[in-house]
Order: sequence, then structure tokens, then C-alpha cells
Amino acid sequence: MKKIFSLTVAIICFYTVQAQYKITLQAPQYKTGIAYLTYHLGKNLNIQDSGIINDKGVMIFTGNKKLPGGIYAIVFPGKNLSLDFLIDSGINQTITIKATDTTDLLNKTVITGSPANILFDQYQKALAPKGKLLENERKAYVASTTKADSALHEANYVKYNKELTDFREAFIQKYPNAMLVELLKAMRDPKLLMQKPLTRQDSLDNYNYYKAHYWDNVTFMDERIIRTPFFEPRLVAYYEKVVSQEPDSITASMDYQLLLARSCPEMYKYLLNWFTDEFFYPKYMGQDAILVHLFEKYHSQGLSPWLSKKQEDLISNRAYMEMSNLLGAQGANLNLIDSTGKMHALYDINADYTLVVFWEPSCGHCKTQIPKIDSIYEASWKKHNLKVYAVLTEDKTPEWTKFILDNHLTDWTNVYQTKEMASADEKENIPGFRQLYDVTSTPTLYLLDKDKRILVKHLSWDQINDFLIVKWAAAAKAESDKLKK
Repeated sequence: MKKIFSLTVAIICFYTVQAQYKITLQAPQYKTGIAYLTYHLGKNLNIQDSGIINDKGVMIFTGNKKLPGGIYAIVFPGKNLSLDFLIDSGINQTITIKATDTTDLLNKTVITGSPANILFDQYQKALAPKGKLLENERKAYVASTTKADSALHEANYVKYNKELTDFREAFIQKYPNAMLVELLKAMRDPKLLMQKPLTRQDSLDNYNYYKAHYWDNVTFMDERIIRTPFFEPRLVAYYEKVVSQEPDSITASMDYQLLLARSCPEMYKYLLNWFTDEFFYPKYMGQDAILVHLFEKYHSQGLSPWLSKKQEDLISNRAYMEMSNLLGAQGANLNLIDSTGKMHALYDINADYTLVVFWEPSCGHCKTQIPKIDSIYEASWKKHNLKVYAVLTEDKTPEWTKFILDNHLTDWTNVYQTKEMASADEKENIPGFRQLYDVTSTPTLYLLDKDKRILVKHLSWDQINDFLIVKWAAAAKAESDKLKK
């Protein structure tokens, strides 16, 4: 699902230092056109400043506040070429970039006024041929037609990769206090305990060690790391592939990192924004508890004062939609009316499982899915003491009653909320079923247990059926084992 908004690219930096920045670009090949001063943030280059190059190929970027440190880039007119360079937040920011030949930016560009960029230039020039060798071997491996060729190019790739790693490590050892080295260290992956694990315990030990040391070379008190192309991918990899996907594991890791970053306001701001944005619409069922946690512990406590009123409202509204229907919690009781005027409470349904269905008859997806739900209900679910509590989401009662009769849904508890009932709830400030069950599309399905606790939600009927099959098989085995004793 597309994200409603992106918090991570909305960071506004406020600094009170007096020094200015002055970045002079000299590119004599250009006589006009717009050049951009940008900085890396996540996957994007974000614009810091821009201006028109004069007829001598010069553009001067200036500002009355010092720039935060990180990896910046000049984007040349036409937006086809860019040149990375370093800016350190703690030193002079009067830098001149002279690009005498844009067909060979690496070798025909001189950057003065910044010691950090002298090392950066040395590093890039030494790294470029090694990177080219690696890329050539990768392409050759893909194009290999024999096992011998594949083995040869794989071995070459491993060899060149080791040479590159050794070069980077030697560079780090030679210039331990340089800004570039701090960034290079943050790219390091921890070494595994065992390169060739033999047992399951070996693999488990490797994983635990890797996870424990994943952030060893990253300090959450250095804001310069934010403005690099590798910090966000590292975050993504950690939260998608390293940490367990259970909400408790994720929130514990987030809390620890935010605690470390409290003395670095920009890092704290970046992390909280990224976490909120990443889990605003979570990828996996049950992870909505993460946004609720972030809201309750940080946003609702006034710990994100940089957000606009609109962003605050979006977060709070989404959190309130989710906190009433978390997995394992009791679903909210609904007391709605059927077509004859009789009230039916969700909690009055006596069943081992209750499927709560939110739907409406003009929804194209509902027209195909609701009959299928009834078919599996009649064929399998009904005999396992599962009942259906179906809620009409729109005021379309004539079409609703006709659809129920035409599709023989008379064994369901079919209910809706009248306009008068909805108005009364609104007057009393009572949340409606849409908020209580996060109904933003139809059909929306919830499976509750006999105590009306939420087992699964927002799944398709066939996914719910797979879940039930597993549950019933486990229950049957447990009963069989019990009888054997």
C-alpha cells in the first residue's frame, strides 16, 4: 500500500552556529543551466540549494547557517551528472569544486578548502579500478556457459572482493580519525563466528553474534551518518532480515536506538520519523502494534515537536484506529440491527470461532468474495462451530437485503447501523465500527475465538481457511495425544 506521507524526507534542520557555508562550483563546460547542491538521505538526493550557472561556468551556493555533515553531491545542469563530496559539520565550509572535464569527473575534478575531501578523492581513485574488476567478474560469471568458467569467475570475484576489503581496512587503520573513516566503519558488517556452520546450533550462534554486533561500528550520536546513501539501507536490512518480526522484538530495538540517539537531536528525529513511516502501514499482520507503541511512548508524549499539525493528526488517527483491534486483544462489542429491526450483539454469538465480515453489496470485490465465504462456511466452517457476524458498511439496505436473499446468506447474522444510531454514537463520542475495526476497505475480515479475542485480521477468506485448518489439526492432535495417555 502506498504510504500516505513520508516523514523521513521532511526533516528540517535547525542549527544555531554562526558560520556560513560557501560552496563554489567551477564547471567551464557550462555557460548556463541550473546546478543543485544536494545531500544523500536514504535512497534520495535531497535539494539543499540551487542556482543558475553564469556564463563563466561558475555557481556559488551560500547560506547563513552551517550545513550538517554528511555526503553531499553537486548535480550538474541537465541532472545527468552528479559528483559526491564530503561536508563536515565541525570545520570550515568554504569549499571550491573545480570540474575541468565532466566526462571524467573522478580524475579531472579538484576540491579545495576541505581536508576531508583530499582523503575522499584518494579513496575513490584507489577504489574505482577495484570496483571495475569486481563488476567485470560479476558480468562474466553471469555470462558463463561452462562450469569451469563459472568457477573461475567466482574465484576471481572472491579474490578481488578480498583485496577491496583489505584496502578499505588498511585505509581505516591509516586514518582512524578522518570523517571518511567514520563513515566507512559504519558500513562494516560484523564478522561471523563460523564461516561454515555445521550444526543448527552453529547457525544459531552465528545469527545471535551477527545480530548482537550489527551496529558495533555505528554511533547513534553522530548525525553525519544520516546523510549518506548507506545508513537507511542498513536500517531496512536490520528491521527486515535481522531482528525478529515480532512486534515486541522490533519495539525493544527501536526504544534502545532512540535512547542512544537522545543526545543527538537530528539522529533522534530521523530515527523516530523513519520508524513511524516504515510501520505506518506494516507489512505483516500484528505489526500495527508497533505504530501504537510509537504513538503512546513518543508522539502522544510531545516527543516529536517538529511534526506539523497535519502529520500529528495522521499519526494519532491511525494509532487510534489500530489500538482497538490488536491481535490477541478482545474485539470491541458491536450491537447492531438486522433487517427486521432486531438488535444483535456480537458478544451474544456463542461459537468457538466468529468471523466478522464488513462488506457492502455494490463493492465489486464483495460480490465475488461474499458467496465464496458462504460456500466454505457451509462446506467446512459451520460444522466446526464457526458463525458469521456480517456488517453492512454503507446505507444500502434494499440492495443488501436482496443480495442476502439471492445468495442464501440467511444463516449469517446480518446487521447494519442506521443513520440515527450512528448520529447518536457520534453525539456521545462513541467510536463507530469503522474505527474499532479499522475498516477502510471492503470486504474486511476478522476471525475471533470463543472469547472474542482477535486471532487474525485483514486476511482473505482462503488465508483464514488455511489458518483454521492448522488450528483444527493441532486441536485434533492434542485431543488424540490426551486420549493415548
